[in-house]
Amino acid sequence: MTLLKAIVRPDKVDAVKDALEKIGAGGMTVTEVRGHGKQKGHTAIYRGQEYNVTLLPKMQVEVVVADSEADAAVQAIIRAARTGEIGDGRVFAIPVTHSYKIRTGELDTM
Repeated sequence: MTLLKAIVRPDKVDAVKDALEKIGAGGMTVTEVRGHGKQKGHTAIYRGQEYNVTLLPKMQVEVVVADSEADAAVQAIIRAARTGEIGDGRVFAIPVTHSYKIRTGELDTM
């Protein structure tokens, strides 16, 4: 199994969710996060005062897929989230060795 963590723009979450559903990915977790990559934030003005925004709002989508489906899921996320501009996000693929169902305690082999 592979855990995919995708950090995407907030307005791309629905497109990513739909793309993952189309390829048959199971459940997912979506979390509001803040961070920056190469864009390093921006300057904003609030009540006439200029200040730097260094942590930008992003969304983190997490989904566990079978190893055989990981490449297709990564490509679906990339296609759905890409705008071609700095700040589109990242996808991380992390191996998962075990998964347990909390209700029953049984090992989930996916």
